[in-house]
Amino acid sequence: MALLTCVHLFRSSRPAHLTRTLQVCRQAARKPPQVRALFPCSNARTACFQTSPKRTTSPLHPGPGPGSGPGSVHFHTSASARALPAPLIWLVIKPLQKLVAIILGRSLRKWWVALPANRRQLMRERTWQRRWHLAAGAGVAMVMAALCLLTHLDESPVTGRTRLLVFSRENYMELAAQTSEMYMEEFAELLVPVTDPRHQVVERVVQHLAQRNKDIPEVSDVTWTVHVVQSPNVNAFVLPNGQVFMFTGMLDTVADVHQLTIILGHEMAHALLGHSAEQASLSHVVDLLSLILLTAIWAVCPRDSLALLGQWVQEKLSQLMFSRPYSRKLEAEADKVGLQLAAKACADVRAGPVFWQQMEIRDQLSGEPTFPEWLSTHPSHRNRFTQLDRLIPEALELRESCVCPALPATDPRAVFSKSVRVLLENAENQGKGGQEGALKHHLPHSPASLPTGLPAALLAQTALPPSPNADKESTDPVPLVASELAVAAPVLAPSEGSQHTVQSTS
Repeated sequence: MALLTCVHLFRSSRPAHLTRTLQVCRQAARKPPQVRALFPCSNARTACFQTSPKRTTSPLHPGPGPGSGPGSVHFHTSASARALPAPLIWLVIKPLQKLVAIILGRSLRKWWVALPANRRQLMRERTWQRRWHLAAGAGVAMVMAALCLLTHLDESPVTGRTRLLVFSRENYMELAAQTSEMYMEEFAELLVPVTDPRHQVVERVVQHLAQRNKDIPEVSDVTWTVHVVQSPNVNAFVLPNGQVFMFTGMLDTVADVHQLTIILGHEMAHALLGHSAEQASLSHVVDLLSLILLTAIWAVCPRDSLALLGQWVQEKLSQLMFSRPYSRKLEAEADKVGLQLAAKACADVRAGPVFWQQMEIRDQLSGEPTFPEWLSTHPSHRNRFTQLDRLIPEALELRESCVCPALPATDPRAVFSKSVRVLLENAENQGKGGQEGALKHHLPHSPASLPTGLPAALLAQTALPPSPNADKESTDPVPLVASELAVAAPVLAPSEGSQHTVQSTS
């Protein structure tokens, strides 16, 4: 005869409650012994399980053992279904939302046009009579939306800034795993071997940054993996799960290990701050609010052509007023935090402003058209140089507090500014025709004869293993170079027409 064990999930001190529970369980014991289901008792906090006195075999314990004795309870659960990440679902249904709004607005317009004139007048009068009720309903909806947004506020790590997060970091970790697989398939034939000096130097700098900033949970909890892509694009990005993608075009642009450390710190800052989830959250909220305006545009405009024009204007205004300014804000924050990460890694943080000065000059020499900052998702090179230059004193104090080796007395910013000034004076003397050639030939960090010149030089300088203790005087790769290099390492200039904007997709 089967035994019936009743498990009470929460303790109760009332005898009457226990009596009712036992009565229900006795009634359940009359059920056929074949039934092995979990079913609720009379109280929501109590559940009854039917067990058999025979010896059974558990998948975890195939033979006799702790889990397969007389009177033991065996649970069987189905495999958990793995749902798609919420950001991925939103990306899929995002176009459908706009399509539904367009169809709804167009249907309302057609319905209104088909109404007789007297019905339209009657509906206008009824709407005006109930205007206060409609206003109250709109106010309640706005309050509910505001409360919903307030419940999704979060504090940004490191900076402590309050932000809106509709999608959690965990959701984006799942999405990042799928995105990294996609990128690995896309760049499968372009990945530089791990034995290549360029891959090794990026790997050492990334691991050095992670080791020196391991006091930040968002850094120490992630496994950082490096992938170097053979491409002339001046680009680098880090996914939230720690997958680092560095393009060789960026390696050809940086002048020394200090600039490389600052660039990688910037990209790692995007990942640890969760900027991808934050930007997607803002875009999600803006898109939902835009659906109301989009429906109104298609309902009010008398023709489809005007509605399409209104939709285009609405999308551009949304980008200019919300998406792009917010993206520039996140880029500026990543510049600041990335400089702090590089300072703790004992890099020469004064090389950060020099990098953006180099980028500005290269853009001018390449002849690429420049657009106003308000049309871009990234701050201009000049503004980034100005911001980083303003943050240098604070970064130097942080670097000194991390017991880093002393920096050279020569400031890379002063060296670069003086070199450019001298070259411009020489170019003026030679005439306008020789200016571009003189700059290309004599510009600091001019092209080297070998594409791997910079990585090989950096690899030679970073031969020492990372220091196990960040609180002691460091002998890590970056501090070693910091004591020996200023900004004199050669670099291969990017080919003309290549992209000269550091893009972040993390």
